[in-house]
Amino acid sequence: MKVPPWRPVPEAVARLRGGGVVVLVDGEDRENEGDLVLAAQYATPEKVNFMLQFGRGLLCVPLEATRARALGLPPMVAENTSPLGCAFTVSVDSRHGTTTGISAQDRAATIKRLALPKAVPQDFHRPGHVFPLIAHPRLLEGRQGHTEGAIALARAAGLFPAAAICEVLREDGSMARFPELQALSQQFGLPLIRIADLRRQVRQGR
Repeated sequence: MKVPPWRPVPEAVARLRGGGVVVLVDGEDRENEGDLVLAAQYATPEKVNFMLQFGRGLLCVPLEATRARALGLPPMVAENTSPLGCAFTVSVDSRHGTTTGISAQDRAATIKRLALPKAVPQDFHRPGHVFPLIAHPRLLEGRQGHTEGAIALARAAGLFPAAAICEVLREDGSMARFPELQALSQQFGLPLIRIADLRRQVRQGR
């Protein structure tokens, strides 16, 4: 029996809760891209390396605005002119358990510390090799991006609201579209879901 390409949102939530990776796709009227998503608290060198090897995009860490402020992470620029409003903060490396900051092991340590409730601003070097993103305060009701979707997934899973995300590119470096995202999902058994479906699920769960 052929497995439908889009998986139920609860399946993706359960996978994230168990420390797994999911593929989150936005709309064709937006970026029309897919990101690998992992709960930040479950970052390991192996999982980060997987995301870098098969995602090939920029590894970022969505955070809520209150978390970014608590960690002393200001916006990367004073005037954000990004067409889709991607809200990068200054980049960081963890001061603990890292060397140069760029290896999968170092980036996993940084990602995990960003999700550590007791972390403080002094735990991070600035700039670094991990790129935090600030989610819209209203999450998917305010912006239908991978940043907000990743936080919504983490919240739905009952996890700390922080995630690691990485865009999926083709082997030639161009953006992966649905056929490649579906193939990646099937190759590794990763739940493939749409942001629009996640938004509906969140609304229904209120």
